[in-house]
Amino acid sequence: MALAALAGLLLVGGVWLVAGGLQRRVPRGRVGTGGSYAARWARWTRRPPGSRGRRRDVVLAASLLAGTGVAAATGWLIALPLGPAVALGLPYLLTVPRPRDVPLLEALDRWVRSLSATLATGKSITDALRISRRTSPPLLADEVDTLVARLNNRWDTREALLRMADALDSPDADAVLAALVLASHRGTNGASVTLSALADSLQATLQGRRAIEVERSKPYVVVRQVTVISLGTLLVALAVSPDFFAAYRSGLGQLVLSVLLLAYLGSLLLMRRKAQQRERPRILVGAER
Repeated sequence: MALAALAGLLLVGGVWLVAGGLQRRVPRGRVGTGGSYAARWARWTRRPPGSRGRRRDVVLAASLLAGTGVAAATGWLIALPLGPAVALGLPYLLTVPRPRDVPLLEALDRWVRSLSATLATGKSITDALRISRRTSPPLLADEVDTLVARLNNRWDTREALLRMADALDSPDADAVLAALVLASHRGTNGASVTLSALADSLQATLQGRRAIEVERSKPYVVVRQVTVISLGTLLVALAVSPDFFAAYRSGLGQLVLSVLLLAYLGSLLLMRRKAQQRERPRILVGAER
């Protein structure tokens, strides 16, 4: 009971800190203290900005409350850290890592086809880039706006394109921008045909990446099903036959249960790391290109 009371006090303090972090008002802090409580909380916990961060804090507070209730009712102190770990960790570990190259390839394909159609009308590379600003995909809108602004400020076309390549930081974007750099030096003769062929190559690469993503998502579907079935079975068994878990109420039993849960979460983390795509070398790198 003393431990349950201590856990309740800690929960109240945690909820108070979370409520302080959710406040939009930034209190004045001393110089050198590292900012307000909200800023320190966001920095220490890597809190996402905006509504995502507020939603995460609400989930954290609710999971702490549920874990404290389970610990007070059953005597399982492991429920205190287990609640936030399950509420925040499982959705992250059971979600397929989103690749950046698939949406980027889609945006590059649209942008290159737009440039190719504009160049076919006899426009120069610089004029085609300015015109593409109005129809650029949302993922490339900021970079294209910056590119056109640099061109309007009399930047060299080659240097402006290379700065855009550094901003995108992608091997696929490097191939497109390298072709545009060559076209800006050699003129527009054959540039439209080259960009059309490059767009076809991007489309073929995109189809292959999509097929890979479908195959990568299949193990996650199986793992999610196994996890949901296992958790559901354990909850039903706990409700029907609580004595079955009597061995885990002791200190040694909770230690063994902690090791088993950490091993399972570690296996999910390893699977996620294996599923992440490796960084590919770029063509245009830094100032010494």
